Order: sequence, then C-alpha cells, then structure tokens
Amino acid sequence: MNYRLAIKWKIIELKLKSYCYKFCKLNTNRKENEAIKKRSNMQTILGANGQIGEELARELKRNYTSDIRVVSRRAHKINDTDTVFSADLTNKEKAIEAVKGSEIAYFTLGLPMNTDLWEKQFLLITRNVIEACKINKTKLVFFDNTYMYPQDSRVLTEETAFQPVGRKGEIRKEMAEMVLSEIKSGQLEAVICRAPEFYGPAKTQSITNTLIFNAIKENKKLKVPLSDTKKRSLIWTPDASRATALIGNTPDAFNQTWHLPVDETHLNYKEFIALASQIYGKELKYKVMPKFVFTIGAFFNKQAKELQELLPRYEHANVFDDSKFRKRFPDFVVTSYRSGIEQIKSERH
Repeated sequence: MNYRLAIKWKIIELKLKSYCYKFCKLNTNRKENEAIKKRSNMQTILGANGQIGEELARELKRNYTSDIRVVSRRAHKINDTDTVFSADLTNKEKAIEAVKGSEIAYFTLGLPMNTDLWEKQFLLITRNVIEACKINKTKLVFFDNTYMYPQDSRVLTEETAFQPVGRKGEIRKEMAEMVLSEIKSGQLEAVICRAPEFYGPAKTQSITNTLIFNAIKENKKLKVPLSDTKKRSLIWTPDASRATALIGNTPDAFNQTWHLPVDETHLNYKEFIALASQIYGKELKYKVMPKFVFTIGAFFNKQAKELQELLPRYEHANVFDDSKFRKRFPDFVVTSYRSGIEQIKSERH
C-alpha cells in the first residue's frame, strides 16, 4: 500500500514540475516578447563614425527616435542617448549581435579608397549585414553611391542599368545586386538610398571638397578635374543623411531604389566656382587638370591611382535625376549650392 502511494506521489510531483516548467517558460517567452516590443523602435547605424552616419544619428534623434545604436569598429556616442556597440562587421556573429533588437538598420559603412581592401571586405560585410537583418527580422536601409552606373552623359535615374567602369564599380554593383536580390525574393525588407558625389561641411570627404574647399581654406589655387563646362550633380551631405532618415521611417518607401535629392541647377565647375567667388567676396582662381596629369600621378601616388576609374565621370555631363524623391516628398527642403557654400565658409572662418 505504502509502495503504491509513493508511486502516486512521485507521479504528482513530476506533473507539478512539468506544469511549473511550462508556466515558467511561457512567462519567460512573454517577457522576452515584451522586451522585443520595447526595443522595436530601435534604429541602428552601421558605420556611424563617417560623414553620413554621424549626421544620420543627429537627424534620427531630432525627428524620429532617441533609441539609437551606433556601430563601428571604434564606436562612440554622437547623441548623449546613443547606445554604443564596437564591432568588426566582417565577423558574421558580430554583425548579428550589432543588429539584434533593431527595427531598422542603416548601412552607411565606408572603407578607405583602396580597391584591394574593398574586394576583401565590402562584399563580405554586405553579406553579413543582410544575413543579420534576415535573422533579426530587421529592415535594411542601404546607403549607396553611383559607381555602378555608366560614366557617360546620359541622365541617371533609378532605372539606369548598371555598367560599372573598373573594379570599385564592379564591387558596388555586386553589393547593390545582393540587396536587390533579397528584396525580389521577399526574404528581406530593404530600400536603397543612392547619392552622387558629396560636398559638405565638417569632415566631408570628396573630390570637390578636396580640390576646391580645402584649397580655399589653404589659400591655394583651386583645381578642377578634366572639365569645367560639364554639368555636375553634387549632394550636400546633411541632405543625404536627412533624406535617408526620412526614407527609412516611411514604410511605403521600402523595397525599391531612391535617388536622393540634389540642387536642381546642376552647375558646372566654372559656374560653381563663380558662385563661391561671390560668397567668399574674392575671385577664386582655378585650373583645369587634364587627364594625363592624373595618369602620370598614378605612377607615384596611390590615391591618384585609385581615382583613375572615376575620372570618366568628369569628362561628361553628370545629371542625377531625383524627380521620384521630389514627387513623393514635396516638403523636403533641398539645400541650394549657395546655402551650402555659405555654411562651409562660415565654419571655416
């Protein structure tokens, strides 16, 4: 009798343990789901130390969320409320951890102008970020450039076929195609934000900033690559960041490509420098650097060598069509060349 009673109590004890385990697990899952919901508005910037990433963090804080994670190899806060995560995104597990808990991840990561480094790291990082977003069910905002486009005089739209010139262009083409492939398959909710050549304040790095605005600051003669009479499309870097934040926080903007907005006048360098001369109150002298100067320089200077494949864009008019963006976001105020140059002048004096 005692033996049978002991068995019954043992069965009851096991059932109680089973019920307790199930209840605890259910409660844990509920808490985890609540935690995910609380984190669901987190927006993460991958490559937050660059010129686009920093201004993007400020814009997100100003208008969208205070729940921002900034990620880079040596990450640091941009806003006082930022969460900091240092990571090498060539490591897939680090990429997964960097994106975890984010509603949106912004890919604004850049690498030094080094083709060998791009081939080793850019494609790997892109694959890792895509997988991280898929695993974490995070939306991806992919900030892109125009290196994959043909370098001739045709007007560039979101539908322009990729025809890269050189290895860097091929790499950027492959990166964009990875994102587009995932969008098409339905496995990733993503959007591509594409920008032409930069000009801008503070730490902006571009050919225009280097050859024109840095030269003004150093009281040197300005330089123009190849031609001063071809139309140019330059984007003010804070505009690029503001537009990227806007697209990232517009649900119906996803699963497509957007050209970010530029000054509609498409001034050539002669007109651009004439405008700068008005603003600076003095005649800014410049010289046009012919192609052979860059060709010779490539033998002695690594940076000049890296620029070779980008030079054809300066031989032709470069008109970047942003009409799709302007139609969808008519209230977005694009910074004019005059306003941009005035801001650069004010911060450098």
